[in-house]
Amino acid sequence: MTKADVIAEIAEKTGIDKADVQHTIETFFTVIKNNLAKNENIYVRGFGSFINKKRARKVARNISKNTAMVIDEHFIPSFKPAKVFVEQVKTQVKHSENVSA
Repeated sequence: MTKADVIAEIAEKTGIDKADVQHTIETFFTVIKNNLAKNENIYVRGFGSFINKKRARKVARNISKNTAMVIDEHFIPSFKPAKVFVEQVKTQVKHSENVSA
């Protein structure tokens, strides 16, 4: 499913114009990116958390040149789903596997 598919489905289910839905979703993503860039985590109860994960400094190998390089400590954006979300996906996937089998 693409972002366009999500926008179309939300517009269909809510009756809101696609352009308004697209603007809202784009703004949502911008807020998430901007806050993670400022090292502020976002918590959405019942859905999950958008967090920055810290990666430790490490030595990596460039196998084509047979050299070592240091990758400094850095942060990467990550999503951690809420337990409710995980359980819902588990039960839905298990249910759909049993139906199709």
